[in-house]
Amino acid sequence: MEVIKTAIEGVVIIEPRVFKDARGYFFESFSQKEFEEKVRKINFVQDNESMSSYGVMRGLHFQRPPFTQSKLVRCVKGRVLDVAVDIRKGSPTYGQHVAVELTEDNHRQFFVPRGFAHGFAVLSETAVFQYKCDNFYAPEADGGISIKDESLGIDWQIPVENALLSEKDVKHVCLKDFDSPFDYQVNLYPEFE
Repeated sequence: MEVIKTAIEGVVIIEPRVFKDARGYFFESFSQKEFEEKVRKINFVQDNESMSSYGVMRGLHFQRPPFTQSKLVRCVKGRVLDVAVDIRKGSPTYGQHVAVELTEDNHRQFFVPRGFAHGFAVLSETAVFQYKCDNFYAPEADGGISIKDESLGIDWQIPVENALLSEKDVKHVCLKDFDSPFDYQVNLYPEFE
C-alpha cells in the first residue's frame, strides 16, 4: 500500500496495490502489520457499513473522550466525498479540513485520527461505505459539527441546501459555537505510550 500524506499531519490517504486481470481484481484491503509500519499503531475493534443515496450527507461526527475513535474509511460501491476536520484545541490546523474522493474504482481509503470530526457526502446514485473504528460506538459520547458550516470552506460537490440529513445531524452547531473536548497537547492514544 502507498500512504499519501495530506496537509494535516496524521490524516492520510491510502492507496492499495490492486492486481487486475481478465477475471477482475484483487487487493489487500487491510494489513495490521503494514498499517502500523506506515501509518501508526492501532487496534481496530469494530467494522461498520452504511448504504446511502445521492445527496445524503452524514456528519460531521466524533465521539468524546474516553470513547474517541480513529476511523479507516472506504467506499466499496459508488462515490463519496469524505472529509476530516481538525477539532483539537491549540492545533496549528484547528478548523482546517482534508477532503478526498473515495470510489469503488479508485479503492482509496482515508485514515481519520482521533481528535477529528468526520463526514461524507454521497455523489453517486447510491454508495456503500465501510469503516473500521478503534473504539466501540458509545451513543452517550456522540458529538458533531454542522456539516453545513460555511466557515469550514468545504466544497461538498453537491447542493448543500438540498442535502438529506438525519434529525441528529441538523442540530449540530457551527465550529464558532463549539467547545472542543480535544486538546492538541494531550496524547489521544494513551494505550500506546
